[in-house]
Amino acid sequence: MNLKHDARAIAGQFQLAGEFLQAEPFGSGHINDTYRFTLATGSARSRFILQRLNTAVFQNPAAVMENIRRVTAHLAGKKARALTLIPARDGKSFHCDADGYWWRIFPFIEKTCAVDVVESPAQAFAAAQAFGNFQKLLEDLPAPRLHETIPDFHHTPKRMAALEKTIGADAQNRAASAKAEIEFALKNAAICSVLLDANLPERVTHNDTKMNNVLLDTATGEGVCVIDLDTVMPGLALYDFGDMVRSMTNPAAEGERDLAKVEMQFPLFEALLRGYLAGTGDFLTPAKKNLLPVSGQLITFELGLRFLTDFLAGDAYFKVRQSGENLDRCRAQFKLFESIRRQELAMRKLVAAI
Repeated sequence: MNLKHDARAIAGQFQLAGEFLQAEPFGSGHINDTYRFTLATGSARSRFILQRLNTAVFQNPAAVMENIRRVTAHLAGKKARALTLIPARDGKSFHCDADGYWWRIFPFIEKTCAVDVVESPAQAFAAAQAFGNFQKLLEDLPAPRLHETIPDFHHTPKRMAALEKTIGADAQNRAASAKAEIEFALKNAAICSVLLDANLPERVTHNDTKMNNVLLDTATGEGVCVIDLDTVMPGLALYDFGDMVRSMTNPAAEGERDLAKVEMQFPLFEALLRGYLAGTGDFLTPAKKNLLPVSGQLITFELGLRFLTDFLAGDAYFKVRQSGENLDRCRAQFKLFESIRRQELAMRKLVAAI
């Protein structure tokens, strides 16, 4: 198989023993280049994940890798199942090649799978429990503070300010075609500061809590390991729960044009809530638990703001396949936001009952 990169040569820069047999592209991620390769030692076979870090997205790769090194070492010290960085030959946690590409290698975790779309409440529970436990285990990560590799990633008021600035400039003359969405965003701006105003403590958070960022045991379906740690950095714990609600409770595609299909499925919310609380244990106080129902609204609204801003700016950040796709994505997020908000009372009753 012809690969985009010479996986054999790159793997040779790491502290690995064995004969390189083969490599193939792996996974469904859109950010990094990922390969799975196999080494042979006698009759034994070992598989590994090789990744090229996308430095266009993560512009401080040294900070990203330092965060990952510290987090994985801390989890390993607690005997938790976690990704393990294979050192490069120079002892670093990465290899930077002659072209300036940053590479890292993890052992492949056998007898696990990643699922792109939630198929059942049991899967939602398993993923949420894994993310909750991830936060709990990192509660006592020693100082210093992790690097903030994407500054203000979930600072929703700043996302709103960016939208307002983009509306004012209207450099692409698109504001007229998004009049209804702009009015909706401005009308609901009050939610932007709901978590920031609650004076929640800063935690170590994952910041990309999608279903496929948890490996599931292929036999039991239980969550085994949280992966894709590039966005691990300081944040608010409820950002991660909110992103689970946004990404796991809605069966429709992110840019679904038939908005009748966009709806938060309450049984999936219940599974996420129970799984997350099982993973965090006593991590959350009653006051923080009371904010769980609004966290999904916030993160969903925030992503809608980002899609709308990018549409107005000319699709500079999110990739699009056809004109107007970011506006379609915005509309779907705003519809999901409304669906979550409409079910807030039922969510609050559930939280109070658990």
